[in-house]
Amino acid sequence: MAETKKVGSVAYATRDKDYFEKRGLQRYAGIWSLWALGVGAVISGHFSGWNFGFMTGGWGGMLVAAGIIAIMYLGLVSSIAEMSPALPHTGAAYSFARTSMGPWGGFITGLFENVEYVLTPAVIVTFISGYFGSITGMDTALYPILWIVFYAVFLALNIYGVALSYKVTLVVTLISLGVLVVFWISAITHMDFGRWALNIGAGPDGKAVELPEGNGEWFPFGWQGVLATLPFAVWLFLAIEQVPLAAEESVDPKRDLPRGILLAFATLVLSAFMIVLLNPSVMGIGSFALGSSLEPLLDGFRAIYGDAGATVLGIVALTGLIASFHTILYAQGRQVYSLSRAGYFPSALSVTHSAYKTPHVAMISGALLGLVVMLVIWFVNGGGGGGETQLGDDIIGVVLLNMAVFGAMLSYIMQALSFIILRRNQPNIERPFRSPLGIPGAVLTIIIAAVTLFYQLQDPNFFKGVIWVVLWCAVGIAYFAVIGRHKLIMSPEEEFALEHKA
Repeated sequence: MAETKKVGSVAYATRDKDYFEKRGLQRYAGIWSLWALGVGAVISGHFSGWNFGFMTGGWGGMLVAAGIIAIMYLGLVSSIAEMSPALPHTGAAYSFARTSMGPWGGFITGLFENVEYVLTPAVIVTFISGYFGSITGMDTALYPILWIVFYAVFLALNIYGVALSYKVTLVVTLISLGVLVVFWISAITHMDFGRWALNIGAGPDGKAVELPEGNGEWFPFGWQGVLATLPFAVWLFLAIEQVPLAAEESVDPKRDLPRGILLAFATLVLSAFMIVLLNPSVMGIGSFALGSSLEPLLDGFRAIYGDAGATVLGIVALTGLIASFHTILYAQGRQVYSLSRAGYFPSALSVTHSAYKTPHVAMISGALLGLVVMLVIWFVNGGGGGGETQLGDDIIGVVLLNMAVFGAMLSYIMQALSFIILRRNQPNIERPFRSPLGIPGAVLTIIIAAVTLFYQLQDPNFFKGVIWVVLWCAVGIAYFAVIGRHKLIMSPEEEFALEHKA
């Protein structure tokens, strides 16, 4: 019979060896697998989404906003690169916060991250259906079937072995980067920066207007425009923080986790700069047109190569979206698995496949939740009757996308706080890697994330997403307060936190 031990406001149940054997993971990932996990999770943001920032900041505003967000992520990934090999557990953000702020801090951080990882794949699969529909002419009423098919295929790839999952991740990530490199090389000989990238001006009402001759101001909306563009620039790096979720599947986490995440970040910085510079500079496109485009990279290819190859180019452009969809499904499963194994979520969710040692129950459960949310929004809004653009942008974009970003920003603040607290209160924990930015880097992350949240809230449509995130977290906290805190389990994260309690 399991023993129960009360520690503060929570109670722990001990579990025998059989419990953890049913929840075992397999070590496979090396540094390049971790690099691909980080780059692949983000790369769809270089194919679409980031470009909406041109309408709030112009080209210069987008560039500076991307630089500010890159600084935020540099502080974040440097902090994570220190914490992840020091606390090499699948829990990642939850584990960092659990050790530094106790079980309540760990659970709340886990909830914020859970919003991001459950809903981001849902956002991406709607972009995939939009691309696919524009290529094939599929009736938008059939999109839910397409969502289910994509979820089923990539859940299967993630479930049937960690080696297969990482091989698929590496392949689609390399293909996605290859597509971007081809675009960069092609665009360099077809660019006119002044005429096209600088073709946005501020109209009498303060909104963006197109300048027919280009050569406008770098910052048509001033400093306020730069700050208003921060939420869009997040898409250039969103989800790179998922790399530490692979800690218990990494062959050498103390060596490879910091290297993998920092190498991935460096790759994304280069790619982000190239796409922000070249995509709007292509002759015949321009920042103004890209500011409302759902497929900016495909628009660039069409301007360079014409409409003849649009179908082929569209299929190729899907690889970036597929890479992120596949890798974030991986992260979703590990995040739910870690909270479940420790008893914060029902422990049945953390059972792994007997043959493949992958958290199939967690992945399927998270995917089903994401699909249910999508279908509810879909049918409440007429089942696609508003057309493809309305579905992809006004509905899914405003609600699910903003919910995911809101959860991510809150989790970044909590992770940076975890870093500061661990540095101050537990300086003697073994740290195979130390952040060169230290506490100042974590403080910068908190400040920039808070400012980004503030400017997201200036959009009245964003409140829909905020309300749903608040409800999501309220239900989770109520469950933990009434049930979950009495059923915690001595998982590796919990044992480490209790052993190193300051």
